[in-house]
Amino acid sequence: MGQMTFSDYEYSNRKRITKREEFLDIMDEIIPWDEWVEFVKPYYPSGKRGRPTKGIEKMLRMYLLQVWFNLSDEGVEDAIYDSYAFRKFMGINFNEEQVPDATTLLKFRHLLEENHLGEQMFKAINYVLEQGGAMMKGGTIVDATIINAPSSTKNAEKARDPEMHQTKKGNEWRFGMKCHIGVDAGTGYVHTVTATPANVHDITETAKLIRKDDEVVYGDSGYVGIQKRTEIKDDDHLSKIDYRITRRPRSLPKVSDNAIDWERYIDYRKSSVRSKVEHAFKIIKGTFGFSKVRYRGIDKNLHKLNVLFACANLLMLARAKKFSTVQIG
Repeated sequence: MGQMTFSDYEYSNRKRITKREEFLDIMDEIIPWDEWVEFVKPYYPSGKRGRPTKGIEKMLRMYLLQVWFNLSDEGVEDAIYDSYAFRKFMGINFNEEQVPDATTLLKFRHLLEENHLGEQMFKAINYVLEQGGAMMKGGTIVDATIINAPSSTKNAEKARDPEMHQTKKGNEWRFGMKCHIGVDAGTGYVHTVTATPANVHDITETAKLIRKDDEVVYGDSGYVGIQKRTEIKDDDHLSKIDYRITRRPRSLPKVSDNAIDWERYIDYRKSSVRSKVEHAFKIIKGTFGFSKVRYRGIDKNLHKLNVLFACANLLMLARAKKFSTVQIG
């Protein structure tokens, strides 16, 4: 941040730091800022005409605060003015500059979305994880989760988002989109992300979530019968994969009191591996709060998911304390 301000001196005397500030300190350390700035630079205005532009890294920091805390454009601007932790993460000294306004952030977010830079960031992080040996190969866990969308028609168009759809899960009707992910079976890092309307069945996206070197695929009972799919049977690689799908409880045979229940034991072992996928969803929905979409359209929300899962992989890496073996950036 440069020279310390009076606020910095005052806050330095606190007995403890907040969980929010601790989280931001971790993310500040692990995000490969130089690399991500280079992704944006070819598309970013030079500033030779019109108003001087804000620095790319500063706009990236503001954008990441927005996606990590699921804030609106105006909301993140207000939060930076209000929160010392946010201001510290942004590196802003109010004696020298002000927070970029909501319109500037809106244009920057559109720039990222239109050029699919979130997908580049996600792939770049995974490449580093693979090269550093943090992400293993040979096995994938597939799963999907529903992310709700506003079902209200009280808007200018008097209509719900046409790209979203409703589906029934259990006894509850849900309206929104579905996020499908492929997770490395050895480490739990997310390697592939796709998005569809909520009424698309999980099994239809499976082929897109499997890597070329995968030999084993784990999934819950929603993927039962995957081997019979045309895109699986007709593909030389996909047809040879060992699909370890947990069975529906009611399909498991009953056994006598003295017998060993091998069927349930095998399903338990499958589930113990498959459960790793839930950690990634917990970070997206719990830590980052992305349980409801903020933007209209699948593509915009898929871009946000790519950025979130890139950050989720980095956060899992930080928690696993693998900095000594893997260098980020």
